[in-house]
Amino acid sequence: MGRLTGKVALITGGARGIGRATAELFAEQGAVVTAVDILDPVAPAAPTGDDGAGRVEHGPLDVTDERGWARTVAGIEERHGRLDILVNNAGVGSYEAVHELRLDEWQRVVGINQTGVFLGMRAAIPALRRAGGGSIVNISSIYGAAAVPGSLAYQATKGAVRSMTRNAAITYAPDRIRANAVLPGWIRTPMTEAQTREFNDAVIASTPLGRGAEPRDIGYGCLYLASDESSYVTGTDLVIDGGFLAR
Repeated sequence: MGRLTGKVALITGGARGIGRATAELFAEQGAVVTAVDILDPVAPAAPTGDDGAGRVEHGPLDVTDERGWARTVAGIEERHGRLDILVNNAGVGSYEAVHELRLDEWQRVVGINQTGVFLGMRAAIPALRRAGGGSIVNISSIYGAAAVPGSLAYQATKGAVRSMTRNAAITYAPDRIRANAVLPGWIRTPMTEAQTREFNDAVIASTPLGRGAEPRDIGYGCLYLASDESSYVTGTDLVIDGGFLAR
């Protein structure tokens, strides 16, 4: 029996990177997974079991679309009867300092990284209540806890995700809904691969373990927080950063 057998999960940003790795890992552990993204998946879905376990269903969702969220959650409940897990993973980077940052870029990053998390939790919480409880996992970042030159919008949104997560944990604990944030360090994803080599080398050089990580390393943290193994864990940050924040 897998660690998520009988669970139904929704993961945003699920076409590639951390979201894709987490979706595949959840499916391997027995969950029925809906992985949504504005992009097409980079590989075929995982094999489907006769009972639906081990399935990754891919679908479109712009996380800034309020109606899209409502349709997505309603569709999951219609197909699978419940929703147990939400992973708010979708996000974008931004590198400009305050004096360089255009208002439209600020609004774009806030819309995806912060408002998208708000809309996701707001859409999912009624379904989690109907299921008798569940787990929300919000992906923040080490830069939601530590500063780096520039990157104002990204840092602001990732810090906000931590606060929003703690608020949800306290607010919905009576409903047996847990909420936790994951703070990844440098992970090999399309986002980091698009960054300059100098920036990536500097972050990795500042990481005590001396290397970056793969998306699946974050997926394992999400798996723990999504599973019943973490039934007494809520309102906290799970830092997966090779020691970066411990310096």
